[in-house]
Amino acid sequence: MAGTRKDESVQPIAHEDKAHERNLKLRELSDADVVQASLDGDDRAFSELVRRYDQRLLNFVYRTIGDRERSEDLIQETFVRVYRHLHRFDQSKKFSTWIYTISSNLAKNELRNRSRNPLVLFQTIKKNWSTEDRPLEWEDPKYKPDDLYRKRYLRARVEEAVEELPKHHRMVFVLRELEGKTYEEIAEITGCNLGTVKSRLNRARNNFAKIIAPMIE
Repeated sequence: MAGTRKDESVQPIAHEDKAHERNLKLRELSDADVVQASLDGDDRAFSELVRRYDQRLLNFVYRTIGDRERSEDLIQETFVRVYRHLHRFDQSKKFSTWIYTISSNLAKNELRNRSRNPLVLFQTIKKNWSTEDRPLEWEDPKYKPDDLYRKRYLRARVEEAVEELPKHHRMVFVLRELEGKTYEEIAEITGCNLGTVKSRLNRARNNFAKIIAPMIE
């Protein structure tokens, strides 16, 4: 009996080890391979896609619309749509571009709806500017307190300046300057041609420079 109990106690541990090993293997796969694993019925594969893109998309949408709570709702909706339509995804394309396009469209719809309600827009701009709510990817724990203060101050001014850009300029600016997307990826995500992307980005950069200059003098 004692031996039986020992075997039973080992089984859950062995199962957990296999699950952990499977998760580690998924993390080593490309997006394309993880997508295929999800399509093949591996539930952990979709969780891996969420792990890879959840925070990145949240930062992107938050910088675009300026409302943390609403951004979280839109990211949840993004993953719902990805889950429902993953079988339609053209696997000859980059998954990152596809999922950014979905969240970009949701963000654009949000801005379009707000533009019809000035009071909602004003309240949104005023919300969520506390330090705790801002992304901390610019910070490094090795910096001294004074350095961190300056970096936080600069980041806050950048976010305020981005918020003042026209929405069609803001989208390309965030994708290029803060998300590091290529011109081609931005064109696909926004549905604009390359010439339009470059033109909007050039205007966005010029506007951004004019807006932020008096903030950091």
